[in-house]
Amino acid sequence: MNIELRITLPIASFGLALAIWVPKEITAEELKEAQVTEVIQDVKLLPSNAAPRPATVNDNVRQGTAVQTGVQSRSELTFKDKTITRLGEKTIFSVGKGARSIDLGSGQFLLYVPKHSGGAKVKMGAVTAAITGTTVLGNVNPNGTTSFVVLEGTACMHLDSVGQSLLVHAGQKLTFDPISNRLEDPVDVDLNQVLTSPLIKDFRRLPSAPLIEQEIQKQHGAAGGVTGNPDLSRAIRVAGASSPGTATPDQFMRALNSLFVRSNPRQLCDYVGAAVRARPDLTDKIVVAALSVSRKQISCEDIDCIIRAAIDAHPAATREIVRAAVAAAPLLRDCVVAAANAVQPCQEANAFVEPRTITATDPANFRSEEVVSPEQPPSGL
Repeated sequence: MNIELRITLPIASFGLALAIWVPKEITAEELKEAQVTEVIQDVKLLPSNAAPRPATVNDNVRQGTAVQTGVQSRSELTFKDKTITRLGEKTIFSVGKGARSIDLGSGQFLLYVPKHSGGAKVKMGAVTAAITGTTVLGNVNPNGTTSFVVLEGTACMHLDSVGQSLLVHAGQKLTFDPISNRLEDPVDVDLNQVLTSPLIKDFRRLPSAPLIEQEIQKQHGAAGGVTGNPDLSRAIRVAGASSPGTATPDQFMRALNSLFVRSNPRQLCDYVGAAVRARPDLTDKIVVAALSVSRKQISCEDIDCIIRAAIDAHPAATREIVRAAVAAAPLLRDCVVAAANAVQPCQEANAFVEPRTITATDPANFRSEEVVSPEQPPSGL
């Protein structure tokens, strides 16, 4: 009988858990066991009612049996839906009661989830990753620090304790430090270097290898791009500072506003992105300034461009960006939230905004019905 299952994989010590939603085409029988498809050095099977024994390729891992890797040892297990789990050293993997379970108190893992297989949800201590048709590499240190790299596809990373979520793209790495208790902005990583991981180079070629190679080609094509914005740098020097980093908040915002007032909508968005990258500490002020330049005539299309530029430059500040934008343009709340959700679909930006009631009639709270084309600067600029 075909059924729909949710599979939970609890973790020991630092609680890495893997929960996989499987499509109805996968039957319960197919999920009751995994097969050992690779053994490197010291790998043991730990039956619940028998003595441990060395694992061999093609061993079936059923309910009540675990796989344990020793020092400098690794293992690979494959399920019937072609999901692949690779385990680093000093790791225990077991098939739970009617489900797959993985025990990673600390260590490294690789997870490949085929496209259209139903996706996976990986819990690493306080951090949860939701992935669909993706290849990821993760590491959980004994001190609770967690790193997560997406090789192809995307992953939504959630820190439930503070309601923070970030979208991690292929070629990006996200780190969680339990001391700061916050997800940092994803950073770009060289996928060629990531491919040197033992969980990749010491095993057979992944089914997703062509997709990973495409991402590497994209990285090489993007290499050597121009960083910074020369217009912003010049404006900051005119304002009396030598660089964006040394400018006071007042100097930086005066320089930026001097660019905003004479820019068209497309240029304004470019300046927003450059400004947020240069001074992430002023992100909310930058967004408000961009929305205030022509608020009486601004359209949802303009807002979409501004919000996207700001979040792309500083995704960890999505919550602050949404709140600042809604406070600056309360009647355009739906446009702001829609733009944030489009660029950060796992962020649920709508939940970050408290309802706002306008109690007084203020012309500044209303906008013209005129839709301004992005190619045509608003009047007065």
